[in-house]
Amino acid sequence: MCHSCLGPVTLCCSLKPATVESLRGATCQRSGPWEGRVQPLPRPAQASQAPYEQLFGLLAVPSGLDSQVCWLARLCPPSPSSGSVRVSLPVSLGQVSKSGGTRQSPINIQRRDSVYDPHLQPLRVSYDPASCRCIWNTGYFFQVEFDDAAEHSGISGGPLENHYRLRQFHFHWGAVDERGSEHTVDGHTYPAELHLVHWNAEKFPAYEEAVLGEKGLAVLAVFLQVGARHEALQRLVDVLPKIKHKDRRAAMGPFNPSCLLPACQDYWTYSGSLTTPPLAESVTWIIQKQPIEVAASQVSAFRELLFSPLGEEEEEFMVDNCRPRQPLMGRRVRSSFRPLKWG
Repeated sequence: MCHSCLGPVTLCCSLKPATVESLRGATCQRSGPWEGRVQPLPRPAQASQAPYEQLFGLLAVPSGLDSQVCWLARLCPPSPSSGSVRVSLPVSLGQVSKSGGTRQSPINIQRRDSVYDPHLQPLRVSYDPASCRCIWNTGYFFQVEFDDAAEHSGISGGPLENHYRLRQFHFHWGAVDERGSEHTVDGHTYPAELHLVHWNAEKFPAYEEAVLGEKGLAVLAVFLQVGARHEALQRLVDVLPKIKHKDRRAAMGPFNPSCLLPACQDYWTYSGSLTTPPLAESVTWIIQKQPIEVAASQVSAFRELLFSPLGEEEEEFMVDNCRPRQPLMGRRVRSSFRPLKWG
């Protein structure tokens, strides 16, 4: 059901291609709630995966919704009992519709098409560990929040003209290690991606205004690849059982997110959007070239979280919480390093 909010819309549909096709004309009007629910049909034992792909292709891009934005948030495995597939469609009724946006994120970064910019300086990162407040399950990912009144806790330099304060960081990941990152590099997908979200406190009085403002946000992205255990990440992993269900929170002591950054300072940068509602095109993306290594068991711990709140009859594991890649639409991706330095 869709109310005029940022909450999810849940559709249950059968795996039959004809039923998937029936969703193509779905609309969500501003006036009043909208409910789209198709009763699930039994799933044949040897059912083709094609309907999954059709559904993903149908709903992963805007479909002409009036003054709103919809995209496929997750495509869960079929229910063992009903054979249905459950799809969550976050809907935004923000001030600006991005259904026709030209600067949407994430994107696929093509190394050969990125432009080396010698004027890009190293990014200056300085975080206040004491500003870390809590970790919580948002129902879409787990998020670590910071007190953004800390004036000097944030980033500057690089492609940024101002100082941006740290607000929160979160991760996106897949059901398996072969997918999970939102951005890709030459089509390569990493198991997970870290986003550190900052806002322009020199230009805007509050985070909420910065979200919708030009150059209001800066997101520092880091890819995670499977390798050696990451000791700093383990501090977060150890807390995850306390926030397994949606809306669960846990206190965090001092934590410095700098420990989650790679040693190499090379990065790509481009102008884009948030990858969650309201999809505002206010983001300067700074994507670290070098991934950090984490143990497979650490990424697996992410997948033990649930989309669903405590007490819900059908539990849904939190996986594939990533938005599909968006077209570049003529944008330029700049790099702080010469292409020959790529490793």
